[in-house]
Formats: sequence, structure tokens, C-alpha cells
Amino acid sequence: MLDYQALRALAEILDTGSFDAAAARLGVTPSAISQRIRQLEERVGATLIIRGSPCQATSQGRALYRHVREVAALEQALDQEVRPDADQAALLRLAVNADSLPTWFMEGLSQVRGRRFEIIIDDQDHSAELLARGDVMAAVTAQEKPLRGCDAISLGALRYRATASPEFAKQWFPDGLTPAALSLAPMLTFSRKDRLQHRWAEARGAMREPPVTIVPDTNAFVDAALGGLAWGMNPEPLVSDHLSSGRLIDLAPDAPLDTPLHWQWPRRLATVMAPVTDAIRASATRHLHQKVDKGRPAQKSR
Repeated sequence: MLDYQALRALAEILDTGSFDAAAARLGVTPSAISQRIRQLEERVGATLIIRGSPCQATSQGRALYRHVREVAALEQALDQEVRPDADQAALLRLAVNADSLPTWFMEGLSQVRGRRFEIIIDDQDHSAELLARGDVMAAVTAQEKPLRGCDAISLGALRYRATASPEFAKQWFPDGLTPAALSLAPMLTFSRKDRLQHRWAEARGAMREPPVTIVPDTNAFVDAALGGLAWGMNPEPLVSDHLSSGRLIDLAPDAPLDTPLHWQWPRRLATVMAPVTDAIRASATRHLHQKVDKGRPAQKSR
């Protein structure tokens, strides 16, 4: 039988990044935390924590971390079922891409009662890695095939529009969206690993990378386009009003970009995740495109 005090110490170290912070959260001394980890490592016969700033888990430590967090979620969900007025709600860590958060995800999550959430922002091309490692209990991901031990459902596609201010389009695209203009016009990206705009531009003949401005915030990304800083691919739900009013223009109305999204969660947490999954699916149905245009290949997004 594993020592659950020691397991909780392990989880807190990995969540907070240090022995001192874990001790403060648990209300014990750092030496007590060290002793619990040492005893746990002796019990399993392996190093579990790589000391550093922040501390990280070994593969064995990651497996135990995943176990203790899942057990905690199951126990808290059971406690709420038998004691509906219990103060402590289950904490669920979820991974979602930045553009989904304000466009449809939070609307769904707000319908779930009796749970607490920690939202981890990561690109949907990488969020499945967080789920596989046990860092989160469910994820919005680009990966359609379920991870080992997980279930998955299709949510639909988040549609993007290539947008710019009218003044920007007049200056940089006087002859329309030509390959030469796309190679020169300043372009927005969400991060250094964001290739959304690059792929879209290359598909339309751009011959080289234009000047790039990095704006790592979904709403600020829209503001940057509105202000004429550069052009960028913005989620359709966030810019539809701006397009209708003329504050933004769609550089290629016939060429939106659809990004298919999927929801994955561990099968053993199906009961815990059921109300979350239902709410997320309902919101996705309302806001995401449920059929990707076959003439437009599915693309990655941020």
C-alpha cells in the first residue's frame, strides 16, 4: 500500500515546482516533505523527483502523479455525490488551446456545477502530450485517435478568417491578395511555434516569410489587426462583428481555414468527466463548424 501523504507531497511538488512551496501549501516543513519523498522513493525503488527550478518528475514519478490526481478527482466526485453540500469541489485540470477558450470553451464550462477547474493553455497540437503525461485530466486536441486508455469525441472545427484593417489592406494589397504582396505584408503570429499564417500564405503562393509581429493573446491579436499593425488569421466568432461593421475586412472570403478539434479524457475518469464532456460538446455544437469543407484541407492552428 502506498503512503498517500507522500503521494500528495509528490503531487504538490510537481504542481508548485519546489519542495518549499509544496511544504507551505501542505502546512508542513520542507524537511518533512523531503522525508516523505525519500520514503516513497525507497518504497518504489526509483528516483521520482529531479531536483531543480522547477522540480520535475521522472517517468515513475509522473505515473504516480497521474495516479494521485485521478484518485483525488474520483474521491472528491464521490464525496459530492454522497454529500451534496460538501464545500470542497473536485479540481480538474484541463488543457485547451488559446483561441478556443474565449470563443466557445468557457461558455460550456460555465454550465458545469460542483467542480473546480485549472485551465492549462497549450496549442492543440501539443495538448495531447499533457494528457498522456497525466498533467491534465482532459484536453482539447487536434489528435483524432484516442490516446491509450482514453476516449475521444469530435467537437467540430474552429474556423479562421484572414483579416486586416481596411487601411492596411489598401496599403499592402492594392492589387489584391497576390503572392508578391503576401511575401511583403507584415504578418501576425501568436508565438514562435505558430505556423498558422505561414501555411495559409504559402498555400496562396507566398514566396518568403514577411516581417512578423508576435502577439501571444487571442483578444490582443484581434486588436492588432484592428489597429492596422499587420494581418492575421483570427477565429471567426471573434471577428464576425468587426467584419460586418467594416472595421476589418476578410482578405480571402472564399478561403477560410478550418481547424478540427477533439476532446479526449481517460476512460477510467468517464464518470467524473461526464458532465464536463456533455457541456463541452453542447457548446462546441453551437459554435464550431460541424462539417469541414472537403475542398479545404484541415489545418493546424494555435
